[in-house]
Amino acid sequence: MADVTQPAGIAKQILLVAGLRWRLLHNNLRRKQNRLDFLGLVIIGLLGGALVVGVCFALFEGAYTFVSTGRTAWLSFLFWGIFLWWQLFPVVVAGFGVSFDFRNLLRFPLRLSAFYLMGLAYGLADFSGGAGLAWLIALIAGAAKARPSLLPALLLVGALFLLFTVTLERLLGSWLERLLARRRSRELFFAGFILLMISLQLLGPLMNRYGASVGPLIAHLLPYFAPLPPTLAGSAMDAASSANLAAMFLDVGGLCLYILAFSALLWLRFAAQYRGEELSETSAATTSVARAKAARESDSDALRLFSPQVAAVIRKEVRYLLRNGFAALLLFLPPILVFALITQATMLAGLRKGISSDLFFPGLVGYIILILMAPAYNSFAYESSGVQTYFTSPLRFRNVFLGKNFVQVSLIAAELILCITAFSYRVGVPSLPVLMATLAAIVFTVVGQLSIANWSSLSFPRKLAFGQVYGQRQSGMAVLVAFGAQILLFGISSLVLMLGRWTGDRWLPAKAFVLLAAAAVAGYIAALDALTSYAEKKKEKLIEALCR
Repeated sequence: MADVTQPAGIAKQILLVAGLRWRLLHNNLRRKQNRLDFLGLVIIGLLGGALVVGVCFALFEGAYTFVSTGRTAWLSFLFWGIFLWWQLFPVVVAGFGVSFDFRNLLRFPLRLSAFYLMGLAYGLADFSGGAGLAWLIALIAGAAKARPSLLPALLLVGALFLLFTVTLERLLGSWLERLLARRRSRELFFAGFILLMISLQLLGPLMNRYGASVGPLIAHLLPYFAPLPPTLAGSAMDAASSANLAAMFLDVGGLCLYILAFSALLWLRFAAQYRGEELSETSAATTSVARAKAARESDSDALRLFSPQVAAVIRKEVRYLLRNGFAALLLFLPPILVFALITQATMLAGLRKGISSDLFFPGLVGYIILILMAPAYNSFAYESSGVQTYFTSPLRFRNVFLGKNFVQVSLIAAELILCITAFSYRVGVPSLPVLMATLAAIVFTVVGQLSIANWSSLSFPRKLAFGQVYGQRQSGMAVLVAFGAQILLFGISSLVLMLGRWTGDRWLPAKAFVLLAAAAVAGYIAALDALTSYAEKKKEKLIEALCR
């Protein structure tokens, strides 16, 4: 009994949990659905790996050039690039990252130190962490190839920089998750974040106008960045290259102080989670106040043209959209981006005199559709246990898809009308053949994707939570199907447009797209009944995926 009750060490606890997670992954892959999901993630990872490898070569060459030419201090710019990627990219793609599921880990008798180390290790488990680690290794390899004597200093500084970056990323992620536990703070944060991303689109025109004064301003601000960790890492390498050990250890000591300070803050956050901190939107108990009864919806409302079942689904989708502040805010993203792109194009390229509106207009419309069609491939994401109502209510699944698709198409139509109006005002109306061909292509690409998206929603469902940031990820196969469908349909559209230019017949694309749009609509109508039968077959898997 002494061996049974003897507490396990930190290393053994980590190995036991790691082995358990591996067994869970292995057992989950026995199911076909999970194997397909994993396959989709692998394919997407390989596509992202091409980007990572390309940047690795660039960092390797940059570090080699800086060190071999005696500009070792310029390594600070490369450290800054890796640092900014590691801190900002997880926020942008928070829904695709790996969440630190401390509630599951707390089921095991872990020590706080083991809990902390596993939470820190999760910082290397997502795409941004893996990419940042690969780029840091490429930087060290390039500098070491230029001067092999710097390898010990490179390894020391690289290890400290890696530890600091991972610690800060986990700390920011933990505080961000705490901040966004409330719906109102989520909406305010994402509103500011989206506005910030839109503001970056205006950097081009500003640099074009005030570029001459940017250089002196940057030179004036550079000394203020000297005490920050990426600059300290570059300064330490510069001191090591000049054999100034005192300056190098001073910079290394600065890095260690940053690590100790942020590690202490992260320890406090993880300690709160270790003690069972629960982030919830539940309001405190208050005295109930009688409210006026909501007015009963009139039978003769704007949806009277639809059947009662379809109208009910439309109302539910609209209310879900208003409830999910993050998704509602994202609807403002395409128009604002389009306005910024049009403004930037007119200022930089003289669009009225240079680029033809006949070329720019179809690409702009395709860009909007590309953004807005993505949620349709997992249309049941926010249903949760409510998906069971579809199978117990007196309605067919074709009515469910008609209601969901109507809301999706209405949003796309509203966004397109707004963007086309802005384009016509700022740039000008394209020629009539191009306008008619683009409008027909919109019907073809949108309706053509709806049937595929409905099938994907039934085949690869993934539960998402309203407004939650970390720990949410679309199904890998759903993302892959969306990419494949959009590449196929947009490829066909591009080919039809190019055929019109090659043959010299300006009305050929419009005629072809009308035929393709008619075929897409006919295929969509024919697929509704087939999808209704398919939904009955996928009923158990759909409920299991969304209700757990």
